[in-house]
Amino acid sequence: MKSKIRSFFKFTRLKSYFKSLQLRIFIIFCLVGIIPILLMKMSILENYEEQSIIQRGKMLQNQCKNLADRIGVSVAGEKIDVGPYQTEMEQLANLYNGRLVVVNKDFVVIEDTYSLDLKKILVSEEVVKCFRNESSLSYDKESNFIEMAIPIREGVSKSVVGALIVSSETEDVMINRDELSRKVFILQMGLAIAVLIAALYASRILVKPFGKVTQSLESISGGFLEEEELSMLDYTETQVMAEAYNRMLGRMRVLEDSRQEFVSNVSHELKTPITSMKVLADSLLMQEDVPAELYKEFMQDIADEIERENKIINDLLALVKMDKKASDVNIQATNINELIELILKRLRPIAAKRNIELVLDSYKPVIAEVDETKLTLALSNLVENAVKYNKDGGWVHLSLNMDHKYFYVKVEDNGIGIPQADQEHIFERFYRVDKSHSKEIGGTGLGLAITRNAILMHRGVIKVYSEEGTGTTFTVRVPLIYSE
Repeated sequence: MKSKIRSFFKFTRLKSYFKSLQLRIFIIFCLVGIIPILLMKMSILENYEEQSIIQRGKMLQNQCKNLADRIGVSVAGEKIDVGPYQTEMEQLANLYNGRLVVVNKDFVVIEDTYSLDLKKILVSEEVVKCFRNESSLSYDKESNFIEMAIPIREGVSKSVVGALIVSSETEDVMINRDELSRKVFILQMGLAIAVLIAALYASRILVKPFGKVTQSLESISGGFLEEEELSMLDYTETQVMAEAYNRMLGRMRVLEDSRQEFVSNVSHELKTPITSMKVLADSLLMQEDVPAELYKEFMQDIADEIERENKIINDLLALVKMDKKASDVNIQATNINELIELILKRLRPIAAKRNIELVLDSYKPVIAEVDETKLTLALSNLVENAVKYNKDGGWVHLSLNMDHKYFYVKVEDNGIGIPQADQEHIFERFYRVDKSHSKEIGGTGLGLAITRNAILMHRGVIKVYSEEGTGTTFTVRVPLIYSE
């Protein structure tokens, strides 16, 4: 068992798995922490650019609208006089690194802070909108400038007499944006390093409980089943894992104790007949001129011990076969009535020697999917025990019945019965209720263990009801249709 445990944990490489788990947690933490940081930079820069442009546009629009209103107040008839405002226009143009152009009602440029288009005709969508008494504001991201057109209204009638066209470069906004981008990048690097450190620390903390499990499993694989139980109260999941581990450790200890007890029992049971044969043989060898009658008696005893050894070995082999996988089961449709009749036919001569009556009550014909050999062995052991542990002149009653899903076999006798304290142990290997008479009766202590394994292999159930001095009843329930 220990070698199997070592092979299993070597194959699964739990230590490597936990390392990879730590790596996955680390990566997840990094992604969860770093992706928002990257998105944060984009959001900050885009928001900065948008707010800067809006703020620039509002300031420029307010000042230019105020200028356009004052120019409109000074209009005489339809003639626009911008002379008093040239200095202010140039100051605004220098302040916003832009250009101001005034267009009269005839679409003629009457003022240009760049002096490029004076006296020229200027017709554009923005100018047309102004003469419709509509203001316009646009931002050209590729050329990095803001352009707006503001109507110039006559002071009294408020009719549109001209248009103030303003354009302003936003290169300074882009420069500030790039500078902010560098600062945000430095902040990103700092936050990313902090996230990496936090992720590494958190991943180590989270997988730390698994290290305890790994250490305990390695101890078990080394053969130390006396290892203390795990206690991991870090998280609900680790607590559940620790409880499952402790249950597994408990089952392994029980199996190990059972294995050691089984080996001890096998050694004892196999050694006892050999010891008896050696004592008998040595007794013959130590005597000279042994009488033929004594020689024949001793040889008969040796033959009986050999037969007893053979029975133990055969039962052990049968038990080993029962412990194999279900794939070794030879399932086929079998007439259970005929199977039980054959068992009784074979055992009736044995029962007749002690005047024990064997009776079968069969209520229905039963056809079931079973392994005929293994089920025959199981039911034979039950009937044979009912005969062996019975009184002279007693009886053994069998009944066979079925429903839509199972068939039922009951083996009932009026023999010596089984003490209450022994009933929970009778299916254990080499367990005998009355060890003082076991040699006389001839049992090996494996019959009921073989029976139980055979019934379980068929996905069935076996139960015992007994009262000492009154008799024993075994009930068996087996599915009609075998399932893997």
